[in-house]
Amino acid sequence: MKKDIVISSTANEHRIAILEDSRLAELFVEIPGRERNVGDIYLGKVAKVMPGIRAAFIDIGKQQDAFLHFSDIGDSQDEYHALFEDDDEEENGSSPSASPAGQPQPRNGDGATNEQISPAVATQEKPRHRPESRRRPEANLQRGQDILVQITKEPVGKKGVRVRADISLPGRFLVLLPFDGKVGVSRKLANFKEKRRLRKTVRTFLPQEFGAIIRTVAEGQSDDLIKQDLDELMKSWHSIEKGVKTEKSPALIYKDLNTTSSVIRDLFQDSVEHVVVDDKKLFKEIRSYVQWMSPDMVDRVEFYGHKEPIFDKYGVEKDFQTLFSKKVWLKSGGYIYLEKTEAMTVIDVNSGRYAAKKEQELNSLRTNLEGAREMCRQVRLRDIGGLVVVDFIDLDDDKNKKKIYDEVKKELRRDRAKVTVLPLTDFCLMQMTRQRIRQNVQLSFSESCPTCGGTGLVESKTTTINKIERWIKRFKTESREFRLELMVNPTIASYLTQGTISRLTKIQFKFFVKIKLVADTVLVLDEFKFISVKQKKDITDQFRS
Repeated sequence: MKKDIVISSTANEHRIAILEDSRLAELFVEIPGRERNVGDIYLGKVAKVMPGIRAAFIDIGKQQDAFLHFSDIGDSQDEYHALFEDDDEEENGSSPSASPAGQPQPRNGDGATNEQISPAVATQEKPRHRPESRRRPEANLQRGQDILVQITKEPVGKKGVRVRADISLPGRFLVLLPFDGKVGVSRKLANFKEKRRLRKTVRTFLPQEFGAIIRTVAEGQSDDLIKQDLDELMKSWHSIEKGVKTEKSPALIYKDLNTTSSVIRDLFQDSVEHVVVDDKKLFKEIRSYVQWMSPDMVDRVEFYGHKEPIFDKYGVEKDFQTLFSKKVWLKSGGYIYLEKTEAMTVIDVNSGRYAAKKEQELNSLRTNLEGAREMCRQVRLRDIGGLVVVDFIDLDDDKNKKKIYDEVKKELRRDRAKVTVLPLTDFCLMQMTRQRIRQNVQLSFSESCPTCGGTGLVESKTTTINKIERWIKRFKTESREFRLELMVNPTIASYLTQGTISRLTKIQFKFFVKIKLVADTVLVLDEFKFISVKQKKDITDQFRS
């Protein structure tokens, strides 16, 4: 499969498109004021501990407190707490590591130090992520306590960021795990001899009481490049240690790479044929980074200097426009319809104009297969997370239902996010959950409508007039005033004054009140204000239901 990375840069945003076989598969957006938060490390303060939901809320200086589940605390908190100790205490030997900062301990071929490993360090060799049932039942957190946390999920809607207390620092070839003794290898790396070589190399350079995960792109890389990447990660960690001792919570201790740099770091692999950039400054930055980390791939970074917009040239703009449409057409004439709710995303597959064969089952199967492929693509493209329910066209044959299930699983293998898919139910419904890390891409380009609040619906004009009448009725039962000023949206004002005997005239005769109508463009369609002429003040709220 051919892969390309196309980057369009303007003064207001960077858009990074991942193309698979010349079609848009993923889209990342970087907008000033909406910087990427995932990977950032904060020195926070425990604001609230809630054992009932096995979680704590951490004040990290943002508008909403961060959410920390007890399962994301891990087993290395004693070592992390030692970071908060004074320097003089460390000199007396209370530091978890007696070696000077940044000095790797000599290791033998099995990854152990030449000195005998203490029991405390030996326990670090257990897996980093254990089943929920084996995790500690409660966390030893106290309100007001300082804690080092790392953001794992961006804020979504009214929810704040999600954090973990186990820190990891991603690099080009490695992910550094402080206070974790294990060395893991990416599952996508299949060559057993290469796995063994990389483990041995990393253990040789890795300081005591540090762990690492070897990334897929490390395959075939020299020992010097891997050591260079590890040295950079260790520099970042020592900077974090220094920040913990000097900063006062809540404070940002470590800022991860921006979106563009992180995409190049994480996704620029051997499978990517070209990285095309239309901004000279950004092109030089990316080329310099690749020259440093992967010199053999520097020729794949290209500058786009043509007048035609880069997204138009590569056909990205047309696919980009589908992000804002709930309906996405299929080549066969069918379509899928996507609807976002508070609890889940619902996707409906419809046959539309397609009816090529007489057999309904075959028609439905073909549309469902095409819809399944497009659904998987849209889920990745829009970065839809959480619970997703897909309503496929009804099928009678269980073999055909399995074909749909297998097709979805095959397409989702391309997805880097963790996805769990269940087989189709008797009603041809498919349930799946997808890892949510950042905001839906669609939300990066849109805001809720100030009139409808994002629902897509507003009250009818008749409903608004009825609300006005009920307000006047309450007003007349409690007041003897008969002169009012009514302020409404121009559309409602026009509706009130239409006809030979207007609706406004009928209301005045009905309630024996004199109303002066004022059109106000600031008011939304279903909003109105009543001003007392006698009191010369707004009395709307006084007589609301």
